[in-house]
Amino acid sequence: MTERPTIVVFGATGFVGRATVDELGNRGAVVKAFRSPRLPPTHASQVREALKGYDDLVADIAQNVAGADAVVNAAGNPDASLRDEASLIAVNALLPAVLARAIHSAGVPRFVHVSSAVVQGAAPRLDQSTHTAAFSAYSRSKVLGELLAQEFAAPATVVYRPPSVHALDRRVSRMTARIARSPISSVARSGSSPSPQTLLKNVADAIAFLATTELQPPAIVAHPSEGLTTASVLTFLGGRPPLEIPRALAKAVVAMLVASGKAVPQIAANARRVEMLWFGQLQAPSWLTDVGWSPPDGHDAWRELGRQLADRSVSLK
Repeated sequence: MTERPTIVVFGATGFVGRATVDELGNRGAVVKAFRSPRLPPTHASQVREALKGYDDLVADIAQNVAGADAVVNAAGNPDASLRDEASLIAVNALLPAVLARAIHSAGVPRFVHVSSAVVQGAAPRLDQSTHTAAFSAYSRSKVLGELLAQEFAAPATVVYRPPSVHALDRRVSRMTARIARSPISSVARSGSSPSPQTLLKNVADAIAFLATTELQPPAIVAHPSEGLTTASVLTFLGGRPPLEIPRALAKAVVAMLVASGKAVPQIAANARRVEMLWFGQLQAPSWLTDVGWSPPDGHDAWRELGRQLADRSVSLK
């Protein structure tokens, strides 16, 4: 990397993209921000055939990224409950494939593709392996995006998997905070299970680090644990400890929701959210921690987010 590396960011006007542009600037990078091209809905089985029709787009993007030290793909549809799989495939899988082809053509040495920990589903532990366990339209689109990014731009590709990302304007954060402040705020006893959650600034800073570091990241990088538990997340966002319910009862409810999700797809994402709130999920050690990266926002920032969300909720009444 040069002293002031040139980093191209696609999806620069989006939720993660805007924050990433800011953090790259804080690290002294020269940032070239681009909106991601809009691609039509595409079925997973048709992606490789559809790619043949984007040669001109690939060439145009390759011209725009030529000479960059790294490209970040922060574009994507983050709506985990969306059922329109063809639309999700277009932005979460076909677009990464187009970008990967362009990056390979231009000879850019690093491609940071922002994926999601959701690709590993309910695995006992989130890690940096190629193991995936898709359970919804959204998770299937993200799995395919990882595979195509690696296929067309390896060895430049670094897949980054953040867990659930929270911020003041994030719908999932508002929803979780409402639950945390409500009488139904609860966790499976004893609430000490690790919870893979993070804040927007931490994700953006991790992406900026991956894009600018002189070190060579592995092909897949998982976001590290931030020391949160199922009880602490709800306490930070709700201002009070959650109720503890028997684990056997919680498991029975989750099993019922998961079974219902197989018959009614829109239930699947919500079943996973409930499972995460109650039981959390283990996180394996991350390369980011191994090389000395640490999240800039700690638990005090979670408490502040909880206060801001509560104040906003009051102001809207």
